[in-house]
Amino acid sequence: MPATDTLRDQLQQIGQEHLLAFEDRLSGDEREALRAQLTSIELAIVPELVERYVRRDEAHELPSDLAPAPYYPSDPASETRPWDTAAMRASGESLIAAGNVACFTVAGGQGSRLGFEGPKGCYPTGCISSKPLFEIFAEGILASQNRYGARIPWYIMTSPLNHEATVAFFREHDHFGLNAGDVMFFEQGVLPSFDKQTGKMLLAEPGLVATNPDGHGGSVRALKVSGALDDMKARGVTQISYFQVDNPHVKVVDPVFLGLHASAPDSSGEVSSKMLSKAAWDEKVGVFCRDGARTTVIEYSDMPDELAQAQHPGGALRFNAGSIAIHVLSVAFVDKLASDPAFQLPYHRAIKKVAHVDINSGNKVEPSEPNAVKLERFVFDALPLAEGSIVYETDRVEEFAPVKNKTGTDSIETSKALQTERAARWLEACGTTVPRTSDGAVDAVIEISALTALDPEQLKASGPPESIEPGSSVAL
Repeated sequence: MPATDTLRDQLQQIGQEHLLAFEDRLSGDEREALRAQLTSIELAIVPELVERYVRRDEAHELPSDLAPAPYYPSDPASETRPWDTAAMRASGESLIAAGNVACFTVAGGQGSRLGFEGPKGCYPTGCISSKPLFEIFAEGILASQNRYGARIPWYIMTSPLNHEATVAFFREHDHFGLNAGDVMFFEQGVLPSFDKQTGKMLLAEPGLVATNPDGHGGSVRALKVSGALDDMKARGVTQISYFQVDNPHVKVVDPVFLGLHASAPDSSGEVSSKMLSKAAWDEKVGVFCRDGARTTVIEYSDMPDELAQAQHPGGALRFNAGSIAIHVLSVAFVDKLASDPAFQLPYHRAIKKVAHVDINSGNKVEPSEPNAVKLERFVFDALPLAEGSIVYETDRVEEFAPVKNKTGTDSIETSKALQTERAARWLEACGTTVPRTSDGAVDAVIEISALTALDPEQLKASGPPESIEPGSSVAL
């Protein structure tokens, strides 16, 4: 750790020496903590960040030749783009069975929007069992290990806010039956928050720099610096199944998707993504597009209404490929993104309200208007850096039941309804009679554990019931 004078000199050179303004008032432990925090920040890049993202507000410019991204349709017999699902499944299954696949969950969020105190992954989500999200994912990993006879390590990126609570939760539940040595936790990185007028880093307390998480794109660097990438290489892992913590319907490892990623003729095998057809033109999801020969994601807030509403002659949305934050990334590609300056992900700026200490008075300031620039990176910005990035269409009921809000859209209410609907579909595919109301809704609550079945075919082999009683609750 640099001596105080050396650290002060470094801060003076970048115009941030005010961060030590209250050093004389701090206790010895507080002073050491502040120095440690400042040393952990990449001070050398701060002037560039201030110049590019604080002093300048670079407007997002859409490519002039922006077009919808092509994608592999969920129906492999589609006339628009037929493909061999059996071959892709076999390719993906061979990767899983060989121990080449790891799961990676971005789990830095808290459950505050759900009215839940604690990490979001601990939130009770199962529509009958109330299993937490982490347990639902763990069961998917266990079931996949049993099916393919392979170890599937699980890497979980937490945040400074929820790291200890997440680790303790797993210990309390004996890692939900997984081998503890196959579950690795590491913290997401943070970036300093900047005063939007001056570019000065803000102090949250006299001995604490105000910071914010560096976004899900920060997972690239976190995988590297945490040692997770090295651990993957030592295990023989070559592919990372990436998903976020709020979606209980995600296929933690999908052999067909993995096969497309690794074997499709137009895939570089570096990064691939899943998409859903947008429910409406203004659905708040990013959209997969093509910028020349490269796949990219345009955020919904950056997509002009005239493009978002554009339709094909038959009435379907032209830009309909919505991003649902499910990807496969190769270990080699992530290593390149984390190591090669030519492949660094860009930053995105957001203007937010950040409480801070006034440097002149030492008083705490609670701003009434947005006063700060927060920076973050997005993992989907890796797509145009790949030689060939493919997109695979999936079904909304089958794979997307997010828990983001307490009520309304993407809430625990809608997620539980989707859990029941998917379970009903699987049972009906097996010949089970499922009660439905006049409007088609399932007249029951049904939950199927991944340990029972990962798909309708496996459910049929398990011996499902012949019928479900109206109004009943059935957990399989």
